[in-house]
Amino acid sequence: MWIPIQINENSAEPLYHQIETQLRSLIISGGITEGTLLPSIREFAGDLKCSVITVRRVYQDLENEGLLRTRQGTGTFVSHVGEGAMEEYKREAVSKALESAVDVGLSVQCSAEELTRIFTDIVKSKYNKQG
Repeated sequence: MWIPIQINENSAEPLYHQIETQLRSLIISGGITEGTLLPSIREFAGDLKCSVITVRRVYQDLENEGLLRTRQGTGTFVSHVGEGAMEEYKREAVSKALESAVDVGLSVQCSAEELTRIFTDIVKSKYNKQG
């Protein structure tokens, strides 16, 4: 199975974190459904052109969160993700992004009103493109 993970080699963010964040997002958003068999650690590492240790860490972290389960001799599968977990993840992901945006606004001395106007303009622009 091909998993759409994009790695940015120039990012300061560690490779395992980039992979883990994107895989978590795909699972929680339903992009990869419950029961899906993921590639073996070795196969996934080959696809991503990274270390087996990196992928093992991602799988272990997501298994510890309850998003994956491994069956000896069978492979690693996506676990059931409840509706509450999906909503919490969405809220957390958007909150982190907005918090970063506000930090940038503060660093360039934007007022709360300016930030709100910019945010509103962007939301209107993005959602009008979808409709």
